[in-house]
Amino acid sequence: MKILIAEDESEIWIPYRVELEARGHDVVITEDGISCLEEYEKGLANKPFEVVVLDYRMPKLDGMEVAKEILKLNRKQRIIFASAYVKETLEDSVKQLKQIVELIQKPFEADVLADTIEDQEAYFGLKSLMKNIRGFDFEQPSHEQIRDLFDGLRRIQKGRTF
Repeated sequence: MKILIAEDESEIWIPYRVELEARGHDVVITEDGISCLEEYEKGLANKPFEVVVLDYRMPKLDGMEVAKEILKLNRKQRIIFASAYVKETLEDSVKQLKQIVELIQKPFEADVLADTIEDQEAYFGLKSLMKNIRGFDFEQPSHEQIRDLFDGLRRIQKGRTF
C-alpha cells in the first residue's frame, strides 16, 4: 500500500515509517502541509496514494487545509487525521470538508497506526456511516449529531484509535 504521512516531528514519524515499511508498505513522509500537497500531486501523476495520514496541526499549512486541497483533487481519497483533539477534529472535518474522516488520537503507537491503515473494513464502515446520516446539518451540526458521529466512528474503528 502506498501511504503519505504529513507529520512535522521526526521523533514521531520515524517509528511510523519503520513499522509500516516492516509490513511491506511504501511510505512517503513530509514535514509540513505544503510538502504534503506537492508529494500528493506527484503521486497522482504516477501511482496514487491509497491512504493519507495528516497531522491536524502542522507548519505552513494545517492538516484541514491540506485535506481540503486533496479532496478537491480526489473526493474519494482515504484520509486519516492524527490529532490530540479528536472531537474538535471531527467537528472541523464535518463543517469544513462536509464529510467524516478517520481519526486517530495522539499519542499512539506505530502498530496502532499500521493496524488502522490496514483495516479496510473500518474505511468501508466510514463510507456506510456517511450514507446513513440523514438530515445532517454539515454547516452547524448539533452537539447530539457530533456525539452520534463520534460514537459511530469509535465503533467502526473498534475503539482502538480514541
